[in-house]
Amino acid sequence: MCEYRYGKGLRVPYVPTPIPVVDYMLRLANVGPNDIVYDLGCGDGRIPIRAVELFNAKKAVCVELRDDLYEKALESVRSRGLEGRVQVVHADMFDVDISEATVITLFLLTSVNKALKPKLESELRSGVRVVSHEFEIPGWQPVEVRIFYDGILNHKVYLYVVGKPRSK
Repeated sequence: MCEYRYGKGLRVPYVPTPIPVVDYMLRLANVGPNDIVYDLGCGDGRIPIRAVELFNAKKAVCVELRDDLYEKALESVRSRGLEGRVQVVHADMFDVDISEATVITLFLLTSVNKALKPKLESELRSGVRVVSHEFEIPGWQPVEVRIFYDGILNHKVYLYVVGKPRSK
């Protein structure tokens, strides 16, 4: 397992989200043809790729800091001919404008989600769905929390909707 640092000194290990969990996250967020999906810390690009290939999202954006993973995501997008629908951005997620997103996907640590919360609150419009695999966003109440069994492990998936009253 390899860790890398974001500009705020936060460390995040790279652990790919299993494909059944990716699909579950995108279904829970109700991704469709009008959506622009941003995956912050996209790793190999699997979530944005599946968002456009399987869920017909209008556009998806991979944001990846690590050089090797950026290159891997870029190659995956190119090999599938998705350059017009999946953009791969080589940058720190804290420095990327996410205001066009209708869906944000995360598989970060709770500490990183906490640091990211002010950015999400200031840049995202009301109604944007934020789906987090395993780790909550401290201070936000999810609209739904689901447990998904992928055949091997249970995974906790949080769904938040910006501006929507939260469940208690």
